Amino acid sequence: MKQIHLGVFEVAGTQVGGTRSWYHERSDSVRNTDLDMWIGMAKILDEAGFDFLFFADGYGYPSKNGDLPEMAARGGINFGGIDPSLLIPTLARETKRLGFVVTSPTGIDHPLQTARRFATLDHLTGGRIGWNIVTGGSGNTVAELFGHTEMMKHDDRYGQADEYVDLALTFWEGCWEDDARVADKELEVFADRSKLHRIEFSGSHFRSSGYFTVPPSPQRTPVLFQAGTSARGREFASRNAEAVFVQYTTGPQTAANVADIRARATAQGRDPQSIVTMVGLSVTVAPTSAEAHRLRAEFDAMQNDEVVSVLYAGNTGIDLLALDPSRDLTQLRDSGSSSLVGQIAQSNIDRFLPTDGTPAPTVREILDDLKGKGTRGLQLVGDPIEVADALEAIMDETDLDGFLIEPLFGTADCEDFATLVVPELRRRGRMPASPATGTLRAQVTGGGAHLAADHPGRRFVVTPAAVTAASV
Repeated sequence: MKQIHLGVFEVAGTQVGGTRSWYHERSDSVRNTDLDMWIGMAKILDEAGFDFLFFADGYGYPSKNGDLPEMAARGGINFGGIDPSLLIPTLARETKRLGFVVTSPTGIDHPLQTARRFATLDHLTGGRIGWNIVTGGSGNTVAELFGHTEMMKHDDRYGQADEYVDLALTFWEGCWEDDARVADKELEVFADRSKLHRIEFSGSHFRSSGYFTVPPSPQRTPVLFQAGTSARGREFASRNAEAVFVQYTTGPQTAANVADIRARATAQGRDPQSIVTMVGLSVTVAPTSAEAHRLRAEFDAMQNDEVVSVLYAGNTGIDLLALDPSRDLTQLRDSGSSSLVGQIAQSNIDRFLPTDGTPAPTVREILDDLKGKGTRGLQLVGDPIEVADALEAIMDETDLDGFLIEPLFGTADCEDFATLVVPELRRRGRMPASPATGTLRAQVTGGGAHLAADHPGRRFVVTPAAVTAASV
């Protein structure tokens, strides 16, 4: 029986998932700048046996007609956040085993900066850090904030990202031998110079020559996460990712995407079952089904077309309210009116352009589908038995490995799931009786602290017999 891995998807902002509920009495998400709020959530997850707390992050914001929509500011829709990476050392100190995953893009800074930051976080958390690799988001807003005229095209960004990850792996794996750090006070030797190897990397996008100054951390390389169900995203995941977030559409389609990722991993020489696949999931659970449905109805009443439109525009560059509601998304491609279509959040476009012969939903139907859902994929409402039954059925149908809980009401939802659903999953043998411990990689993959032997990143590992660092 496959065990269920659990994470929680959050942003260090007013609202997760592009919906609006921060002003509900149950929600504490508007306290996103309050460190104690995050400590409280992390402790709940730590004790309940969740694998990690995941922070989405980015510099951008929703945009319509090149500017910030009034609803984005008023409603706090993907707007008003802080840097979550700065929370992590404190949260790690306040917890015992919970891992932390933070998003960092591949198109803004140099890989050296990312490598140094994550190596530091891995040290400070005792090996409980993961990197969610993204190639971009929020349309041109990020490009403009950083002084560029427009963002790089979708598939081109993945090509750059492959090289970005390769260089980061070269820093983590290719400079210090395992025992290069001596730190012997009596011998007055900090590092063995003969076991430090110069990095020489020259690629199409990035170059580097020199030494990585951060000693090897407990995991060396953070656990590599990636989200994206586009064909190019799945290829990237099969090459680099150890955990993949899949966009849930239908059971059969999700199963097909999982199977495709595993098949691509096999083609890369990797164990297909070594990649942990998860989907986002919003759960409204209460002791009784009636109470759960009442809470969900209160949440749904806070949503409207304007909220959906702002969210989707920020996520894909498409303003749904500017389109003909009776037609599907092909109207925008047919008109050639937006160069952004397909350049960001490809999976959130493809999900509404089916390729199996079924009719594509109209814009009106898309608005209705996303209302109350936002970027979340799967929605469950019920009592603990109903929720656990649904989770098991989804796992069995799709070959997924777990779920990324996307709270509607912040900490309250996390506590409800921890106290009501987790005990039921343990009773069924879907979660261990005692939470797993160790590094994040050990908890998520079931392997050791370092990259698996068949991970492509292992080619960058430096050994005494291979003193020349990898280059491309």
